[in-house]
Amino acid sequence: MLSPLHKQLLNEYQQDFPLSPTPYLDIANTLGVTEDEVLTAFSVLSEQDFISRIGPIIQPNHIGISTLVAMAIPQQQLAKVAGIISGFPEVNHNYEREHHFNLWFVLIASDQIHLSAVIKQIERQTQFKTMQLPLLEDYFINLGFQLDLESQVESQATPLLFSA
Repeated sequence: MLSPLHKQLLNEYQQDFPLSPTPYLDIANTLGVTEDEVLTAFSVLSEQDFISRIGPIIQPNHIGISTLVAMAIPQQQLAKVAGIISGFPEVNHNYEREHHFNLWFVLIASDQIHLSAVIKQIERQTQFKTMQLPLLEDYFINLGFQLDLESQVESQATPLLFSA
């Protein structure tokens, strides 16, 4: 069950997360709670898969280089391969799609040499080939939205994602 603090954190800090040396204390002061309560609440939200991470969203190729990667993985090996891929710090947005190419992720690296090296490591460790889909045209999609938490909590249909 989500507390009022959990709901406030989910609704109010999808965007405009404080950029300061003490962001959790800043949030606590704004909401009238302690920093420990904020940290505990975010930890609970993470454990319950309401948030996947707290971090910046940086436009592709503004810092380093990135590519979208797709892989065709047999269903019985999908969880294992996804776990291997998720272990790479250069990987984010790792998810399953209903398609022949059923595992997709974004790979970010410092430069093309680093990107190529990580792709080779992924292919070697998973024993599957990758298909790289580099960015040709940039589109901005605002992922922030007001959450209807009551229906989400009742249905538990899809975990909520959180980016700050």
